[in-house]
Amino acid sequence: MKKYLLYIVQILMVSAHAQKNVSQTSDIAELEQKLAAKKMNLSVNPNTQNYDLTYQKLEFTVDPAQYFISGIVTSTFTAVSDLTTVTFDLTSQLTVSTVTQNGVSVPFVQNANNELVITLRAVLNLGDATTVEIRYAGTPASSEQAFNLALHDGSPILYTLSEPYGARDWWPCKQDLNDKTDAIDVYITAPSQYISVSNGIEPEPPVIKGADKTTHFHHGYPIPAYLVAIAVTNYSVYNQQGGTAPNQYPIINYIYPETLASVKTQLDQTPLILNLYESLFEIYPFHTEKYGHAQFEWGGGMEHTTVSFMISFDRDLIAHEMAHQWFGDKITCGAWNDIWLNEGFATYLSALVIENFDGQNAFISEKNKMINNITSKTNGAVYVTDGELSDVNRIFSSRLTYNKGAMVLNMLRLKLGDDLFFQGIKNYLKDLNLAYKYAKTPDLQSHLEAVYGHSLTEFFNDWVYNQGYPSYTITAQNLESGQAKFTITQTQSDPSVSFFEMPVPVRVFGSGGQQLDLVLNNTVNGETFTENVPFAITSIAFDPEKNIISKSNSATLNRKKFDLKAAQLFLNPANNILSLDIPGGITLEKAQFYTMTGQKIKTTDSTTVWDINSWSSGVYFVNIQTNAGSKKLKFVKN
Repeated sequence: MKKYLLYIVQILMVSAHAQKNVSQTSDIAELEQKLAAKKMNLSVNPNTQNYDLTYQKLEFTVDPAQYFISGIVTSTFTAVSDLTTVTFDLTSQLTVSTVTQNGVSVPFVQNANNELVITLRAVLNLGDATTVEIRYAGTPASSEQAFNLALHDGSPILYTLSEPYGARDWWPCKQDLNDKTDAIDVYITAPSQYISVSNGIEPEPPVIKGADKTTHFHHGYPIPAYLVAIAVTNYSVYNQQGGTAPNQYPIINYIYPETLASVKTQLDQTPLILNLYESLFEIYPFHTEKYGHAQFEWGGGMEHTTVSFMISFDRDLIAHEMAHQWFGDKITCGAWNDIWLNEGFATYLSALVIENFDGQNAFISEKNKMINNITSKTNGAVYVTDGELSDVNRIFSSRLTYNKGAMVLNMLRLKLGDDLFFQGIKNYLKDLNLAYKYAKTPDLQSHLEAVYGHSLTEFFNDWVYNQGYPSYTITAQNLESGQAKFTITQTQSDPSVSFFEMPVPVRVFGSGGQQLDLVLNNTVNGETFTENVPFAITSIAFDPEKNIISKSNSATLNRKKFDLKAAQLFLNPANNILSLDIPGGITLEKAQFYTMTGQKIKTTDSTTVWDINSWSSGVYFVNIQTNAGSKKLKFVKN
């Protein structure tokens, strides 16, 4: 597995919950802030950086009516430096009874730093692998609320919620968040009346022995410790099917029996959303196993790989947690700074569900809600700076990480166009250096640049790394010959950006009900554009589909007319200098000269004076193209 430096990888809290409106987005962020706040002070454990986990077998014995766990965790790892000891993260509240290395007992110690330090039988050289088995039991630590008991309708439930630093409270692990285990097998032994849930698929039916039942799950994809999860209660199981032939897979929903009937209609959205995401991006990343949900008692949702733990099943929450299977579970943000790669994507994918299922008007309304929230303050960037990393409220800002991150993706879609945007995201997802590993913002930028064929540095500087938003003033003016002139100016809400480069959508209307959409690629302040408009404009709208983060914009029609009829040519017979006189406010863009027979003999740009001394005597024509239209003029050289 790929390793990451200590300071890069203090990350990976990537749960989220869908939002239909701004208040719901705020609720999502607030829940995540609470979940992370007590854990932010935990740091990467330098004592676990010298090995690479490749496989783990997790055997847990639990009862949802008892706050207790016993387990056997077998870990295979490869040394990334010469080792005499190996360290696992484990709360001191759990007691280890024995440790063996390749079947032979070895000494160990549990210290006050919540570490299990194992002395190996001999030096494990760089590149060599070995296996240790840890047997332990006890009452899990409760401070991080990673191992939980609760009741639903009088029935007990056990569920885990480990992200980002709670896994050590209930099993010996490596939770430094820089190393995904390549594959895991999970065996849950619990009273036989209950159904157990974990990541991956059941290779064989559960085995009942006496009063207990052991359920085996295999997950064959890389997974970090915080996404390993178990749940046990009297679930009812609702099966569906996802994907399209030949890549179909089961959708397994573990639902409280008292709520199953009421949520089936909501759950029936699951395969539809999966199919949408697959059509837009790629096949579900864990399609050889399963997708599904497990109901639990925490106030939100958590995208545990292949099985999202959920408190409820409204479409937006389903869409958001499912989106994380691609953006968060398959590719995980490589630092807290880049948390928008998880949350911005999940928020935007939820909006894409609205676009595709509810139509453009609903999608426009959703984007407008996000824009209004983003612009409720004049500052704030998508990217979290190093100086902000201690502020959990900033990391999980619903305004910046979620909504602004989502709208930045929408603006990239506008800038690149649908085909290139979605192809760039597909390439990002299938990059072997990123897939089932970690990514940072430059990784996304480089993939989008590769398909776009141009640098996006200016865009990312303006919209991701720096702060604020523009306010646009747009004027339109009818010209002759079916053309119109547009002038765009902007001001910026924050001094960190001097000018926001962005394609600017406008919609113009005519008196007969005509309508035309234009996109003006605005690169400098005060820029003018002459566009073909086959009707006289009577009104203009800025960004009618709400694709740009902006506020306090104005779009007006300038009814002043420029008359090209006043344009005249003057030829000085003394020196054969030809000059063009045009009214003020009109700019010459091109002049093309023709002979009487139609042969083009000269083309110039903005100059309005020409030396024709070398030309033969005769009749000539010049076609002038201006920002007010075109006109053909005639002159005679003697």
